[in-house]
Amino acid sequence: MYDNSEPSLRNISDTALWVAIYRARETERADAVFKDPFARQLAGERGEQIAGEMQLGMKYEWPFIARTVAFDRFVKERVAAGTDTVINLAAGLDTRPFRLDLPADLKWIEVDLPAMIDYKEERLAVETPRCRLERVRLDLRDADARRELFHRIGAESKNVLVITEGLIIYLSDEEVTELARDLANEASFKDWITDLATPALLKMLQKGYDSLEKANAQLKFAPENGPDFFTLLGWNPVEIYSSLKTAAEVKRLPFLFRIFALFPDSKGRKPKQVWGGAIRLTRA
Repeated sequence: MYDNSEPSLRNISDTALWVAIYRARETERADAVFKDPFARQLAGERGEQIAGEMQLGMKYEWPFIARTVAFDRFVKERVAAGTDTVINLAAGLDTRPFRLDLPADLKWIEVDLPAMIDYKEERLAVETPRCRLERVRLDLRDADARRELFHRIGAESKNVLVITEGLIIYLSDEEVTELARDLANEASFKDWITDLATPALLKMLQKGYDSLEKANAQLKFAPENGPDFFTLLGWNPVEIYSSLKTAAEVKRLPFLFRIFALFPDSKGRKPKQVWGGAIRLTRA
């Protein structure tokens, strides 16, 4: 039972409960664009409480739905193209190893804090993943342990896809730089998918989600040069799904935003900049 005498959003890990509620609500729609049958049990009562207090989130669930759709597509595309290992950093309550149609021999590695993994394992104890799932309890701020993990995975794999969904926006420019270089140091790490915001969007989110600040989960990363931030760090941006266009495509974009989705990207799915979206990077 949730104790409402304490703050609903206590720390950055609680954001996973919040986002899981959006996946649960989408799943329960008659016209759902994806199905996550585990989201409701993972989010629990605290997830509902957090979502109820996120006023901006109550109005704008669509970017989270669009992000899920985009990341699902990226994962399926890369696996079909030969990815043999997926490493999901700060995996939170992601359930793709259970809900996506994945090859049984695909290796999927979830990395997160011990408490998050313990909670997730408890909630999903009777469920069976569709691929080879490994969970690693690790604080990604421990640079030495992180690099040791990357080196081990890199040595065991030939074609690795890295996922950082909902992670790097909470990091500083310096922390993202260090992470990008650590990933680029492993030759078998071929692709990296992440989400990215513009500075203007970051300011709007910081104002709208002030409870994140109170929970010491500050939103920080939104480089002025957009995807080009990664080019000097060993990664080339090759594909972007705009949140606006993806949400419009799956009919989740509110009416007031639809006109903005009509504006053309400069290069289709490879624009120089988007307001916010999911991006695929490949080794430079």
